[in-house]
This record gives sequence, structure tokens and C-alpha cells, in this order.
Amino acid sequence: MNRLSVRLTLAFVGVTLAALLVVALLIDWNTDQQFRRYLAQVADNNAAQATAVAAGATPAPGMGGMMGRGQQGDMRDHMIPPEVLDIRERGFLDQLRNVLVIAALVAGGVGLALGTLISRALVAPLGALAAAARDFAAHRWDRRVPVSGTTEMAEVAQAFNAMADELQRAETLRRNLMADIAHELRTPLTVMQGNLRAMLDGVYPLEMKEVASLYDETRLLARLVSDVRELALADAGQLPLSNGAVDVLPLLRGAVETFGLAADAQGTMLELQAENMPPVWADADRLLQVIRNLLANALRHTPGGQVTLLADLEQGALRVTVRDSGEGIPTEKLAHVFDRFYRADPARERSSGSVGLGLAIAKAWVEAMGGQIGANSEVGKGSAFWFTLPLTTSASLKAAAATTATRTA
Repeated sequence: MNRLSVRLTLAFVGVTLAALLVVALLIDWNTDQQFRRYLAQVADNNAAQATAVAAGATPAPGMGGMMGRGQQGDMRDHMIPPEVLDIRERGFLDQLRNVLVIAALVAGGVGLALGTLISRALVAPLGALAAAARDFAAHRWDRRVPVSGTTEMAEVAQAFNAMADELQRAETLRRNLMADIAHELRTPLTVMQGNLRAMLDGVYPLEMKEVASLYDETRLLARLVSDVRELALADAGQLPLSNGAVDVLPLLRGAVETFGLAADAQGTMLELQAENMPPVWADADRLLQVIRNLLANALRHTPGGQVTLLADLEQGALRVTVRDSGEGIPTEKLAHVFDRFYRADPARERSSGSVGLGLAIAKAWVEAMGGQIGANSEVGKGSAFWFTLPLTTSASLKAAAATTATRTA
């Protein structure tokens, strides 16, 4: 009784039987009244004809139908009591009632059949949805439901399929992430194990140079663990932030100075194009980390070229752009540059010591500070990575006032 299909079927049958019961009662009552009036009218006509014959007059055909309106009205009000009906007349009424009962039973059966079909048609999409949900619980990620049924059912099916696509994508990313983390951890561990075994076997002498090499591998492991932890905190929405009013220009100048020697060493021209701007609402340390990650990525792909760091205002926010003249990124790869452990050129990235988390971390920090990040690129002409951050409240009010004053002038 708790199944929706049973309830819908019973509802259809109940409505059908209730309607038929009301109709049958009205028909039975009205038919009985009209039948007795008809019999009374026939009896009156017969009596009038008998009186005319007794008086020696010839009654005209249809004499009963030629009576005046008042007489006809009197005869309509006169009905034969039920107790004076003969057996044939009572049989006629009983037969009529039986026909009504049979009609009600047939209509009820038809209503039951139609109710069953309609209820099953309505409930079938819900059954498919429940089956797909159970399959998803069993980790069958390719399970989808057909979009059919009423508009509401079709919308539910579409929403379920969209959720399934997102869950499948998330599961794929999770599996890839676990595989990438295992691979990145295995590489330095293999190097350390090999070098230590060589030292123990006397192949490598225990010198400071070899110890420094092992120390570099431990730093790589520590950085990887730290990056993975930050990404995990970003997924959980628990990135620690110390937001406040930050003057961006000193951070930009400091980042350019930090990477100046590395740019000179590879013959790359590093340039800053920025002026004094209103402060932004951000975490200074994390903002500097984002700028450094973008600059390191640009220098890695632009040996002997030019990298430009720009900053300007855009619709009440600060926009920082790192533009390079490198080889560019193909369109099919541009959409994945902020994915974890993604490398447009795996060979170059591994040789440079990158694990493919710099841009993913930059994206996590920018979004945690209420900004947006993106990239534009054209093969053979270079790339431009940018991010925006909101201005402080006072700076936003000043910028709005300045804009209004300019328009008024």
C-alpha cells in the first residue's frame, strides 16, 4: 500500500467509482420519478377515453395529448405510488437498476486497468532513477537514465544525468590525482634509495656533494607534500587566509627583482608595467605566492624571450597579467592548464623540477581571496595568465566617485 503505483491506481479507481455511484443514484432516482409519472399519465388518458366512450362520444386519436396545459400540469404532479406498480413495471425498474450496477462494475474495471497503466507510466521513470542511483552507489559511474515522461520527470532525469557527469568527472580526477601523487613521490624516493644504496655499497663516496643531492630530493618531497596539503584545504574550503588591505605595487616590484637573475641567466627580458593603484583586499603572502607562480611558469616557457608583468584597474577590481612571448599553448590544452599535475609539455616540466601544481595552487588562492583567474594563449605568439582581486571597500568607493565625477565633467 505504500508504493506510489498502488496509491495512484487506487486513486483512479476510487474517483471513477465515486463518480459512477453519484451518476447511478441520480439516474435511478430520476428514472423512477419519470417512469411513475408516465404511468400516471397513461392511466389518466385511459380513464378519459373510457368516460368519452360511455357518454357515446368518439374520442379523437391522441386525446391525451390534446389536453390543456393546466390539465397536463396536474397530471405531471400526479404520480402512481410505488405499491400500485404491477410486476412487469417493477421488473422494468429492477432491470434498469441491474444495468446501472453492471455499467458501474464495467466502468470500475476499465478505470482499474487505465489507472494501472497510467500509474505505471508515471512511476516507471522514478524506478529507473532509483536503479541508476543504486548503480552509482556500486561505483558504476557510466550509468545514466533516459530522459522521458512528463516535463517534471524529464527535468529530474536531466538533473540526475548532469550530477552523474560531474561525479564521474570528479572520480576520474580523484583517481588521476592519486596516481599522479604516487608517481611524483616515487621519483624522488627512487633517486634517494638509489643514491643511498650506492653509498652503502661503496659505489658513491660519502661526500658533501652527494649529501646535497639527497637534500635537494627531500626538499622536492617537502614541497610536493605542502602543495598537496594546500590543494586539499582548498577543496575543503579551509584555506587559512589573513586578508587585509594590500598595496600590490611593492609585491610586483619584489617579484620582478626575485626573478631578475633567473631571467638574465636564460636571456629573457623581464619587465614591469604598473603604477600606484588602490589597495586590494587579499592575503599579502598568498598574493605574492600567486605572482611568483605565474612568473616562474612564464620564465620556464620563454627562454630568450620577453615576460611582462602588468597591473591595471578593471571594473572595480585589480587585474594582474603575466604575458610572455613563448611558444603558446594549443586550444585543446588551454582549458586544462589549471588542473593538478597537468603539463602541456611533460618532458620539459620534469626536467625543470616542476610537478604541475603551481598553476593549480595559484587558482586555489585567487578564488579563496574572492578573485578570478584565467589564461589566453595563441600558438607561436605566447600566453597571458591573469587574475583579478577585489579592491578594498574604501578604494571601491573612491573609484566609483572618481568615475562619477569624470562622467559629470
